[in-house]
Amino acid sequence: MKTAIILHGMPSKDGYENPVRDAQSNSHWLPWIQQQLLTKGILAQTPELPEPYMPVYESWKKEFERFDVNDETILIGHSCGAGFLVRWLSENKVKVGKVVLVAPWIDVEHELKTGFFDFEIDPLLPSRTKLLAIISSLNDDKAMLVTTKLLAEYWSEQQITYMENMGHFCLEDMNTREFPELLRILS
Repeated sequence: MKTAIILHGMPSKDGYENPVRDAQSNSHWLPWIQQQLLTKGILAQTPELPEPYMPVYESWKKEFERFDVNDETILIGHSCGAGFLVRWLSENKVKVGKVVLVAPWIDVEHELKTGFFDFEIDPLLPSRTKLLAIISSLNDDKAMLVTTKLLAEYWSEQQITYMENMGHFCLEDMNTREFPELLRILS
């Protein structure tokens, strides 16, 4: 059975603790893409990752590894969630299905002090996927654009889609929960 794991990014602590905001796993476009995959018979999960405002790799890894990841698994990550996937897939030589990194962030500027991104990017990672795609917005923060550029250097043959005026692919930037461009890449 095909499955999908959709990982959220890193909110601010204030945003995370705000009682009127959606949980990270239910924010932005994540519930929309989950529903689209479910209607196609793909069991899609959006786990809530622990303390996402100050992520610790081992904690995220423990939560992520509760799921079976194999060559039929679709992996989608947003921002820090995409960065997590880059690290996990670089360190675990597992064959997976399609991988889509939306506004990926791997902290090139070393802002996090948790060691979350202390790893080497595996240049052979794409060879263990059915598809590796990156979606980036031209008006995203510099840190995400730098990450996209760095990953493009490692994986020059991969599909990179640059979009206009999508910011960081958050609800307030996109003004919609729908993300048909992502669904097209997954189809």
